[in-house]
Amino acid sequence: MQLPPEDRGPSPRTGYTRAHWEAAADALLAAVEPYATADRALYHFPGDHGSWSGRLSDGLEGYARTLLLAAFRRDETALQRYADGLAAGVSGVWPRIEDRSQPLVEAASIALALRLTRPLLWDRLDDAVRQRAAAWLADALTAEPWPCNWELFPVMVGGFLAGIGHEPEAARKAVDHGLARIEEWYVGDGWYTDGDGRKFDYYNGWAMHLYPVLHAWLADDTDLLDLYGGRLERHLADYARLFGGDGAPMHQGRSLTYRFATTAPLWLGALTGRTPLAPGETRRLASGALKYFLDRGAVDGRGLLTLGWHGPDAAVLQGYSGPASPYWASKGFLGLLLPPEHEVWTATEEPGPAERTDAVTPITPANWLLQSTRSDGVVRLHNHGSEDVRYDPYYTRLGYSTVTEPSASYDNSVILGGDPSRTEIEPLGVGEGWAASRHSAASGARVTSAVLVRGAVEVRAFLVSGAEPGTSVRVTGWAAGEGLRAELLPAVGLDDGLTGVTGEGDTLFVALSRLTGAADVEPLGELVAVRVDGERELTVLWSEGPGLRVRWQGSGVDVEDIARD
Repeated sequence: MQLPPEDRGPSPRTGYTRAHWEAAADALLAAVEPYATADRALYHFPGDHGSWSGRLSDGLEGYARTLLLAAFRRDETALQRYADGLAAGVSGVWPRIEDRSQPLVEAASIALALRLTRPLLWDRLDDAVRQRAAAWLADALTAEPWPCNWELFPVMVGGFLAGIGHEPEAARKAVDHGLARIEEWYVGDGWYTDGDGRKFDYYNGWAMHLYPVLHAWLADDTDLLDLYGGRLERHLADYARLFGGDGAPMHQGRSLTYRFATTAPLWLGALTGRTPLAPGETRRLASGALKYFLDRGAVDGRGLLTLGWHGPDAAVLQGYSGPASPYWASKGFLGLLLPPEHEVWTATEEPGPAERTDAVTPITPANWLLQSTRSDGVVRLHNHGSEDVRYDPYYTRLGYSTVTEPSASYDNSVILGGDPSRTEIEPLGVGEGWAASRHSAASGARVTSAVLVRGAVEVRAFLVSGAEPGTSVRVTGWAAGEGLRAELLPAVGLDDGLTGVTGEGDTLFVALSRLTGAADVEPLGELVAVRVDGERELTVLWSEGPGLRVRWQGSGVDVEDIARD
């Protein structure tokens, strides 16, 4: 991909300006054009088809997701191509929108794009085409979505159809229903779960916040914008901390192949004025993520986004991932709706949270603990509350970071009897420097876990209950890659191989851990010491500052600060 030379004046950290975003959008749009069918209704990219769809549905996906990019770019030449494709698509080419079908997803992108570019695309269509297009979209108003972020797809379609006066009553009903559904999953402090349970990941930003806030903004509904915009603003205070100093988003959750779609809520906050972030910080985080992926092979030699994270990588894919799936990365270009003179484009880049200071941030709704270190820009996520066993290992591991990915050998796990299962995760609290949870192992035993952190150092403690005496226990740490240092040392109940066995009753196992990209660090054992006081009490003493005392009490965990002896 050919981009302009870096400009380190306004962008001292990334070198990227609005011109780089425009050039990237233009290059992506130019690269997909040869893969359009002759009538431009479908875009067939090379690669395997998603198991939930098929060639026709994947072709619609290619149209819809790249149309969204053209809409954010407001490229009238490209939009004319998509207008031609729309006319053909609704004349019998596109599959119908049915219950829980992939076309329901793509209808939301098409409706949003039409809503954003109405004077440039929709208003220029023949009336007969508009009628057919509205009728095709209207099936989304009554199609049953999956009970997750899919509930918002009819909201996007309903918002557009209400605006053009097509089936307005049904459209408003679909909007109201979808917005009511997500209320069931709002857990406070700016966080949603992606449906029932405790599914926390980037869908918070690129779906659960994106669609309601955009709908309220486009509808000019100040009451809705106050509600959803306020939630977005609170969310961004946490969300900004999920980006590493190198621009990488946190490697956790599903649909990671959408890559820099992670930047959408950052831009959305600036677009609607609902953000706690300075303009220069918003651009630094967003540009950092775009640059991170473009520098690491996200685009292949044909200029196409690949199915993967850096380059092609089947490990991050789901059953619904098809060759056009990565183009939901188009959401990341939302910032192009902001005019060139907007302060988010004119301000000088400012460092993101991971670059400013060492920080430990509890995220109460998700029961996560974020741990970042300025010296290496690494952000670590200690997971004591998020679970979706359908997508293990990207939900159920104990830890994730901006510089590592889950390994096939079960990193960041406690393995009982050779089984790494971690299900029925129950959050037990999160606070300044600690997080705790309980989970079930396959054997039926319960593990009550606590992590205590300072700087880059971690103390990981596991109280195993209900296991047969002599059950093997193994603790694993970070799966570090090139340029990283991962350490895991036994402290209590573990041998040098990080293995141990359970006793007659509850058995405590403790390890010291560290993941760092810093070259010169003090020995891990000199930075922290641990002491066991009885079967259910652990004292952690840092080399500097107050320590922490952990007590396992009944079914819970109590953590308190203690002064040094």
